[in-house]
Amino acid sequence: MGKLVHTSRSRVIREGGPIRRASFEGLPGEYYYGMHGGYKKFYGVEMEKEYPATLDFVVNATGA
Repeated sequence: MGKLVHTSRSRVIREGGPIRRASFEGLPGEYYYGMHGGYKKFYGVEMEKEYPATLDFVVNATGA
């Protein structure tokens, strides 16, 4: 096994329904996950405010 380069530490808290609040060690602020557009329609969920889905963040991180 290679040398350990970095350990990511984060905390995710469920706010209610599909909304989650996350914080990451070493980064300021909090980040919200939820649903939007097609996700809401597919799952039949109505929300006051739309947030990026967890899959959106995974795709973004992979593309970076």
